[in-house]
Amino acid sequence: MTPALGGDVLSTGILLAVLGAVALAVQSLSIRYGTITSDSSDALVIVLAVNVLALVPAAFLLGSPLEELTLRSLAAFTAAGLLGTMVGRAMHFEGIKRIGSSRAEPIKASQPLHASLVAVLVLGEIVSAGHLLSMVAIVAGIAIITYEHGSGGQASDDAGYVGLAFPFAAAFCYGIEPTFAKLGFAEGAAVLTGLTVKTVSAGLGFLIYLWWTQGIPDPRGIERREFPWLVGAGVANTVFLLGYYGALELEPVSLVVPLVQSSPLVVILLSILFVSDDLERITPRLVMGALVAVGGAIGVTLLS
Repeated sequence: MTPALGGDVLSTGILLAVLGAVALAVQSLSIRYGTITSDSSDALVIVLAVNVLALVPAAFLLGSPLEELTLRSLAAFTAAGLLGTMVGRAMHFEGIKRIGSSRAEPIKASQPLHASLVAVLVLGEIVSAGHLLSMVAIVAGIAIITYEHGSGGQASDDAGYVGLAFPFAAAFCYGIEPTFAKLGFAEGAAVLTGLTVKTVSAGLGFLIYLWWTQGIPDPRGIERREFPWLVGAGVANTVFLLGYYGALELEPVSLVVPLVQSSPLVVILLSILFVSDDLERITPRLVMGALVAVGGAIGVTLLS
């Protein structure tokens, strides 16, 4: 399907992509408020639980997941779940907890850069001049955010430069995950089927990891004021998944991904309008860095 133009500017696919970007921004801010004292692992368990409770019944009510899956698609969606939904989200949530959503989101949005570098190194793809310029913009934007973070009195303890590594790791995992998802969808699986396998595999994998290392977290131990924020993050993430993959089913990747990559700007806008405390300090340098990084991410996607 060709990109929507003219009278179809507000097509269903574009509206779903915009919905996904807004939901992703709401999720990030909810995680920020839900992990003031709680661990990011608690947040991930609750978000995955909400995903499973919403997606699994929907998949079986609206389709036939067991009939659609093949061994190849099952393996592909499982890999996507373990790499992106489990490891990627774990790094993403920890990054938000340490440095804030307005700083973690633009760095996480560098995922097209990581995907392109992997394609160059593994597949031998050629990078055009425009593609290279977009990559430089991503690096420049992240450098601005990093400098702003370090000079803004936040570079101490867990919120220091070490915290920047987590959204970088999330971007790398998120950048590779779509390749596995595309392999699964190429086998004929429906969107809800793929999302269900991704979510269930990530949930089981993370619970096994927690059981092996530190024990399964008890939701009753989460701060009462933070629990609704984490549930809200799970709802927002589920809306994001449905909007994102629904948009990909209707519109080209080159149209959908840039719209979803605008989520850091939505985070900053929501922070300016609704966040009035020190959890999210918005500075002109941060806004400039986010604009440069997101612009570079959109450029990499459009030129891929």
